[in-house]
Amino acid sequence: MRQQSSHSDLVYATASQHSAAASSPIAASWRRCLDLHQLAPEEGRRPVLVDEAAFRDARERMEHLVTACADEVDRLYQTVGRSGCCIVLSDRDGIVLDRRGAAGDDADFRELGLWQQNLWSEASAGTNGIGTALADERAVIIHRDQHFLSSNIELSCATAPIRDHRGRVTAALDISTCRSDVTEMTLSILSHAVRDVAARVETILFRQAFPGARIIMVPSAHAATVALIAVDCDDLILGATKAARAALKLDDQRIDQGLPAADALRESRGEASSDLDCAERAALRRALSRTNGNVSQAAQILGISRATLHRKIKRFSLQ
Repeated sequence: MRQQSSHSDLVYATASQHSAAASSPIAASWRRCLDLHQLAPEEGRRPVLVDEAAFRDARERMEHLVTACADEVDRLYQTVGRSGCCIVLSDRDGIVLDRRGAAGDDADFRELGLWQQNLWSEASAGTNGIGTALADERAVIIHRDQHFLSSNIELSCATAPIRDHRGRVTAALDISTCRSDVTEMTLSILSHAVRDVAARVETILFRQAFPGARIIMVPSAHAATVALIAVDCDDLILGATKAARAALKLDDQRIDQGLPAADALRESRGEASSDLDCAERAALRRALSRTNGNVSQAAQILGISRATLHRKIKRFSLQ
């Protein structure tokens, strides 16, 4: 009880300092919990259990993501599950949709609320891995007494948001432990692991959203992020991940208007009038490649005479 009282005093004192809230994401979250969400750190509350209908709707809406995550989450659990950790997947509202945990730890995690159907939004549960990662739209580590509510200070969490094919935060993936001996270095390793899995899941979701499209990796200043664009057969961009949007200065409007990938990537292809020549040259090269250089067969594929193909080969210096 003394520890919880001391923690509450620390929260109130820190959150009241404007300089602390401005410089520390944790202090900023504490201040949101006090001022915006009207929470009190000394409250002995657990996460809210949403009703069956709300949980069912959330699960059905996110079933594609739960399925996309399954193999990656299983592999992650095989790595960290025996160390007293559980893995939790929530939707964008903080509702726990799926989890992995050892049977021997289930009673403790269920008591703490790390279970399906519980709500871990910042507005409901204060500063916590899932809720704060969703609120800040970034990966977070919340170590024990960095939680807002005194009832959660036994937990340590490493969480990463998951973005959909439009770059919007749609879920959160969390590793939590209630071991008292967990160190900041251990949490840093867990954070790296959960961010890697979130990035791979984002790639899966992106590819699923654009079946049949070419997926191009975009140079990005942030190596840890997924910078991809989906391009159709006419070289127009169909979609882009959050990192690609930032790198190429893209938004939904520019994508919907129809933007050539070559323009977005600033590829040097000469004047616009040469586009037809480039397209014709590429078509000739593909046909010759498919026929292993057999001019007669390539001409038949292209629907032109052998003499015409020879002239085009000479024009484009293809042989």
